[in-house]
Amino acid sequence: MEGYAFEFAQAQLTALPSGALWWHGRQCLIVSDLHLGKSERIARRGGSLLPPYETTDTLTRLDHDIMTTGARIVVCLGDTFDDMDSEQALSEEHRTWIERLMAGRRWVWIAGNHDPAPLELGGTHLDAFYEPPLIFRHIATGSARGEVSGHYHPKARVALQGRSLSRPCFLRDEMRLILPAYGTYTGGLRSSDAALTTMMEPRATAILTGTPMVEIPMPRGAAPTAPQRPSLAQPR
Repeated sequence: MEGYAFEFAQAQLTALPSGALWWHGRQCLIVSDLHLGKSERIARRGGSLLPPYETTDTLTRLDHDIMTTGARIVVCLGDTFDDMDSEQALSEEHRTWIERLMAGRRWVWIAGNHDPAPLELGGTHLDAFYEPPLIFRHIATGSARGEVSGHYHPKARVALQGRSLSRPCFLRDEMRLILPAYGTYTGGLRSSDAALTTMMEPRATAILTGTPMVEIPMPRGAAPTAPQRPSLAQPR
């Protein structure tokens, strides 16, 4: 499988180019911050009119990741919808699509700060999901080793093949793993932002999404240079 394999809290995980996380040992796919319906929410509140295709694009990528991995468990780490009205505005086509993806799988919705829980879609609704040795929640607390979360939409800038590139990224240290936002219209918070530099340990790293996938020291200032021949599977 294409991706970047690593060990975290004694769990063997794979960061996928899409921004999803695959836990083969539990047949579990984890995604965060889909923010479905963002264009509808912006238009509803009088903002700019964006092409309303992000829900289709996000669900297409999620469908691909589920089918490729054969996931039996899917965990959504909160902010699946841009707000609770976005869930109500979901088209019948998209609602049926999500229900098809949920069929025959254990589906866990973690409450986010944008959407407490998409209650009409079934599944299990939790503030945190414990699957030892990992703990899944929306916002990192750092209270226990093995915490997997989202919320911050981290991105990192790296000098790669003579160019400076900014990509969504996974951030990890010994205590926590923060996933990038999975949604098409989601923005990002630079890893050099104080909210992340003060939270992540000094030896934290960033795993950049896209192709090629590389792991670098978490950028806290100027863009670092990526390895000349990045590995797609480099456990620590």
